[in-house]
Amino acid sequence: MRRLVLPVCLLISLGLTSTLRSAAPAAHARSAPVHVQPRFEPQNPGGYTTTLGTHERVTTASSARQRYGVAIVRVGLMPKDTSQEYEITFWNSIKDSQYPSDYEAYLKAYPNGRFAPLAQARLARLHAEASKPAGASAASATSTMHPASSPAAAAPAPAPAPQAKTPPPPAAPPAAQAKAAPASAPPAAAAATAAAAVAAKGNPAISKPGPHDIQDCPSCPVLIAVTPGAFTMGIDNDDASERPAHRVTISHSYALAKYAVTVAQWDACVAASACPRLSNENNVSPNAPVRDLSWDDAQQYVKWLSKISGKPYRLPTEAEWEYAARAGTETRYWWGNDMRKGTANCKDCGPPWHVEAPNDVGSFSANAFGFYDMAGGVWEWVSDCWHTSYKNAPSDGHSWDEPNCQTRVIRGGSWRDGAGYMLAATRFKYDSSVRYEANGFRVARDMK
Repeated sequence: MRRLVLPVCLLISLGLTSTLRSAAPAAHARSAPVHVQPRFEPQNPGGYTTTLGTHERVTTASSARQRYGVAIVRVGLMPKDTSQEYEITFWNSIKDSQYPSDYEAYLKAYPNGRFAPLAQARLARLHAEASKPAGASAASATSTMHPASSPAAAAPAPAPAPQAKTPPPPAAPPAAQAKAAPASAPPAAAAATAAAAVAAKGNPAISKPGPHDIQDCPSCPVLIAVTPGAFTMGIDNDDASERPAHRVTISHSYALAKYAVTVAQWDACVAASACPRLSNENNVSPNAPVRDLSWDDAQQYVKWLSKISGKPYRLPTEAEWEYAARAGTETRYWWGNDMRKGTANCKDCGPPWHVEAPNDVGSFSANAFGFYDMAGGVWEWVSDCWHTSYKNAPSDGHSWDEPNCQTRVIRGGSWRDGAGYMLAATRFKYDSSVRYEANGFRVARDMK
């Protein structure tokens, strides 16, 4: 009898184990690493599907534990915040992309990465395909001419349509500025005057500063003075980088840009030979947020602004940014705890939305403090060095920096992300010297 009982017990035990193992992946699959940018999984060139929200992941794991009466161990996942995890997720976010700039950004960040050969091969293929339409049109009289230099022209996805827009010639901004400025004005002043005119044209939201707005020079972004105060920064969820939620008291006065820096405003800096010329492919509309730039690029812009205005321009600190983004609220989004269509420029936030590029600044409603596009549009660089959590973070709102910091914080999410990334607490990191097409910034300065 004992000889029969033991094998039967073993079989029952093995059956229960296999049941648990088969159930684990269902919860496991929803426990995707949170902090990778962009936080989306590509389905097609230009279309993205978001991962589940934090509360959904927690609910899934909890229900699994209740169902089987055991804690399911997450096996096979790399530890959070490892370089391998970030590289793999970076690659997964671009692996189906039809844009050469995505693969160039990967190769700059990981020149010897595990996917570097594949990235180089796809980059070469995209460059080769980009030149095909010009040759094909010569062979066929009925074919339509396409710009040979547009990498999106050969892509099978519908996203390339906006690429047909002709970017402004590189020499146009200086010429326009020369006409707009008095003959005695210095080059920087001429650039400022022209940029202000271009930025205002066609966008009533930024054509005239409001009664409480601040504008230090014609090409300077419009600022809003922020009243000192206290707020709860971060959120206590399963994402370690956003916790612990902690109280921050900002006792200093500062001003923050009402909008993200626009293409026209950046071009004024380029015309003054103070900023690098950026990709025309990603910076077509003058009133769109300038993008595809690094933290180092943004530093050049604020240095130039400080020089021409005589004011201490800089990037906002992470605490200053979140304080302004929350605008006195403690909810998940600045408008409440539930997603509201048409309040942010993101993939599933409702119209207006375009897969190929963010909307112009000021296209959506401002928050209670008067700031536009604090959720969506472009990720925004802030001054702080990246830390994996808020443990020991400053409680006074000042920048949390480190010597020789190479990785900086970006906030706000972008038009390419889903609604789950529009939360006021959402944060991510990026290499300070790497340009990425979804990254932009807004400026701040001290009020003295």
